[in-house]
Amino acid sequence: MRPADHERNAIDLRTTPVHLGPGPGAKPVEGFAWDPEVLQAYSAAVEADGAEGRMVTVFDGDGPGPGGHGERHPAGDELVVCCLSGSVTVTRDVDGAPDHVVLAPGEATVNPAGAWHTVDMAGPATVLTVTACLGTDHRPRTGTRLAGHAGTPGTQAP
Repeated sequence: MRPADHERNAIDLRTTPVHLGPGPGAKPVEGFAWDPEVLQAYSAAVEADGAEGRMVTVFDGDGPGPGGHGERHPAGDELVVCCLSGSVTVTRDVDGAPDHVVLAPGEATVNPAGAWHTVDMAGPATVLTVTACLGTDHRPRTGTRLAGHAGTPGTQAP
């Protein structure tokens, strides 16, 4: 896994996210996978970008969002766009209570920095995200709610 310096061909954001660093740079992330080791390698490769680094990716799905977990991004806001098709519900944990935002094609919402959230597809859907990945934290779901803290480094959930 490595950010590539130049890509002249079409990029499939479903398999090859693009890393946006500080300034005007945009680098495809070659060899990417949603695997803990690859995620750690990605984090190490872009660590110098700090909170200014962002990952742009597209998810196709149907049902509960990718990974079966909730997440938060303490380094910055995350833009979630239901960009091509379907409908999704973004659920954020706001002071211990769920806050639901339903998105149709072309609509977006912003998950504030540090807010625990999940994304669930109501049937087949395609979602584009622009994520501040530094310090991203995960925790498992229990039914429809997020459980206690688990996963990657970050601040312990209350």
